Amino acid sequence: MASSEKQLSLFGNRLKWSLPNLFSDNSAPGMQLYDRALLFAVLSLICFGFVMVMSASMPEAQTLTGNPFHFVWRHGAYLVGCVIIAAVVLQVEVSIWQRYSVLLLFVVGAMLVAVLFVGTTVNGATRWLSIGPIRIQVAEIAKFAFAIYMAGYLVRRHQEIRENAKGFYKPIGVFAVYAFLILMQPDLGTVVVLFVGTVGLLFLAGARLLDFFALILTGILAFVALVLLEPYRMRRVTSFLDPWQDPFGSGYQLTQSLMAYGRGDWFGQGLGNSIQKLEYLPEAHTDFIFAVIGEELGFIGIIAVLAVLLFVALRAIKLGNMCLALERAFEGYLAYGIGIWICFQTVVNVGASIGMLPTKGLTLPFISYGGSSLWVMTAAAMMLIRIDHERRLSVIQAIEGRTNK
Repeated sequence: MASSEKQLSLFGNRLKWSLPNLFSDNSAPGMQLYDRALLFAVLSLICFGFVMVMSASMPEAQTLTGNPFHFVWRHGAYLVGCVIIAAVVLQVEVSIWQRYSVLLLFVVGAMLVAVLFVGTTVNGATRWLSIGPIRIQVAEIAKFAFAIYMAGYLVRRHQEIRENAKGFYKPIGVFAVYAFLILMQPDLGTVVVLFVGTVGLLFLAGARLLDFFALILTGILAFVALVLLEPYRMRRVTSFLDPWQDPFGSGYQLTQSLMAYGRGDWFGQGLGNSIQKLEYLPEAHTDFIFAVIGEELGFIGIIAVLAVLLFVALRAIKLGNMCLALERAFEGYLAYGIGIWICFQTVVNVGASIGMLPTKGLTLPFISYGGSSLWVMTAAAMMLIRIDHERRLSVIQAIEGRTNK
């Protein structure tokens, strides 16, 4: 355990050593070349997630494998993957992502098709591609790829989006294809995240209100239809409205989650002292890890975690504003998309665990157990760091240019 904590403490240093150009301030005395506050917030969430996964997963790991550290070691391996992914994303110029945004969309789309034929099934859902010992949830990558595609599209077709319906509905058609492939897995939660991100970016790009409201209405009707057509989705909706009507059946997971929050009170039972994680609360280290946080750290702990997640999301939105002010449209829209994604996924995960929203199977960003989610979220966060780095460099170059004149 001490070894694992030592590895986590070296996470930021390894990242810094591997990327000397990005993390060096030598070229601009007195000015930081990257957002230290954002990087620290993301690293804090990842490290906190490791601790909470360790606390929440041990009972289930002991039952399933006989080794209480089974999920801990796997999560540690995911963190090594995070270091590699961060090193790669931070070195790639944002213009390269823009240039290959359409190609990336097609590659991920092909992977979504492959999932339907050769995917791995877990708990009745076929959402994973297995590559040797690594299992990848392609729907998570789809969120990242679609955010990049939307940012590129808004730059290429900005005027068309503002002036006619054709430019507005083209990306909706692409979204519909992705949504169909993901629903076949099935994974309604990811489709909702993609829809909200798409709508949010189109609104920020200045789409006509008539088209915007028509899309919202269509999305709501489609969501209702998808819920009504699948009995298990209907059970989720009805159980979240009144989980105590069937506390040992359809409402079991939510009632156990609410008990965890109730036990947490203001200051919690203490780290490691959760009772609900002792196989009472299903998915305690994945989708419902926030309930364990509430039980062990209380209301104060919940507010602290939400504050850091909100900081990351707002930092992304602020970065988008600054990029658009410098006429760096692709970077601005991509930062917007990532900010909306992190914020909305947090709201859905927390809302499901406290009974405000139906269960959607979405992870808590940077914290929940799961390699695909953690890797993709790390890539998105490092993309924000890279975007901010390039923005700062452009400001410095502009200042030096005026000084030389």
